[in-house]
Amino acid sequence: MARTVGKVASSLRERVPALSLPGAVDKVADSLREHVPPLTALPLPQAVDQRWLDLRWPVRELAPPPSGSGLAPVLGDAGPPLVGHALESMRFGVDYALRRYELFGPVSWMGAFGQRIVFLTGPDATQVALVNKDKAFSQAGWKFFIERFFDRGLMLLDFAEHRAHRRIMQEAFTRDRLAGYVDQMGPTLRAGVTGWSGQSRPRLYWLLKRLTLDVATRVFMGMPSGVEAREVNRAFVNAVRAGTALVRHPVPGGRWAGGLAGRRRLERYFAENLPAKRRTDGADLFSALCHASTEDGARFTDADVVNHMIFLMMAAHDTSTITSTAAAYYLAKHPEWQERAREESLRLGDAPPDITALDELRTLDLVIRESLRLVAPVPTLARRTVRDTEVLGHHIPADTLVGVVPAINHFAPECWTDPHRFDPERFAEGRREDRSHRYAWIPFGGGAHKCIGLHFGMFEVKAILHEMLRAHRWSLPEEYTVRWDYVSLPVPVDGLPVRLNPR
Repeated sequence: MARTVGKVASSLRERVPALSLPGAVDKVADSLREHVPPLTALPLPQAVDQRWLDLRWPVRELAPPPSGSGLAPVLGDAGPPLVGHALESMRFGVDYALRRYELFGPVSWMGAFGQRIVFLTGPDATQVALVNKDKAFSQAGWKFFIERFFDRGLMLLDFAEHRAHRRIMQEAFTRDRLAGYVDQMGPTLRAGVTGWSGQSRPRLYWLLKRLTLDVATRVFMGMPSGVEAREVNRAFVNAVRAGTALVRHPVPGGRWAGGLAGRRRLERYFAENLPAKRRTDGADLFSALCHASTEDGARFTDADVVNHMIFLMMAAHDTSTITSTAAAYYLAKHPEWQERAREESLRLGDAPPDITALDELRTLDLVIRESLRLVAPVPTLARRTVRDTEVLGHHIPADTLVGVVPAINHFAPECWTDPHRFDPERFAEGRREDRSHRYAWIPFGGGAHKCIGLHFGMFEVKAILHEMLRAHRWSLPEEYTVRWDYVSLPVPVDGLPVRLNPR
């Protein structure tokens, strides 16, 4: 369906050049994407979904363990030819991963995207991969999915090179820098959220996505709104969605081709604007990366800045959109928590909150953490083994694509009471169920590659929800339950149509 939309848009662009309507064409394409879910998200009778889930394929060993090692083989199945279990993973998301966890345990493999992928689920298996004591797990797993679009972003770097780049980048995420970012985003968020008035039944996910893209372009890039900002935002969206394309070739109108075009557009923008950012040290992240240096004088090259900006923009707006959408959904389904959070927000007064004020929003902190548990914005972390290794007594050969699945840890019954229930108090002092295991709650990853922008992300989501609580009340029908599309990252298949009422 997404490829069909792309073809329609491409055809329109080809046929109406004389009318000078590329902006109108793109609006049509964007509107179609917002309102037409991908094929994996289309509604099917429950019996059809259940039968799909119940399909069984021959169980096989991934590879025989070395003779005399005492290790067990990794068991799993390939699924249908070529696509493997990719469609089930996209359609059923965490529910499908939980089912395989129950069938095969914490270490298993399955076919997907033409690959055999080992999945490590549960806190103990996750810890082995993310602590990575023997350096057997490389970030090269991400390269299969996103290297063409986010080449040499921080998440794709390994070992000593990753440490060196992270040390420099940390200078762009100090407390003082974060305070500056928060101050800049305040007016953008307030104007955006108050502008929702008059939309009685909006699709909240798309409103939030536009809002976080505005924050990313203004706060991270120092870029005003306008035609160019919309083009850059569209390029980011296309690059993100391309990573899980089933057809991984630049077929005209397809997601892979769109992602490659988006990457080229982003490279051009950052390269053209980088010299000016080098000359002046502004308050935006782009400037911060251009001027960041360690005590021993290490700095980013121009190519480093371009690569890291493209990656950080993706990481910043997508995860914040998903988290704020999930939190808004649970606040709509649990109005007592919405009112409790609103009382705290109103006590801050009318001025846009600074970083200290956002720290005081304790209820929102609990709600956001629980929302991150129930809807992990990055459900799977990709790795690739660089040598033979073992996890929990299972042999995994070198050059194996590995998926570490934080989303499963968030439902592990040994770590969480009644794990499918929305219960923010589980993060309150006195309970702190997230401390039941070091890797029970890892929405930001873990180990050396833990998300460098996690504090910025938490502040942004808090600031968004704070402005929503001040300006609106929102609700959902009691019988409504959101359904998430996992084609790339979790997105509500219907855009989350809430009832929005001004306060």
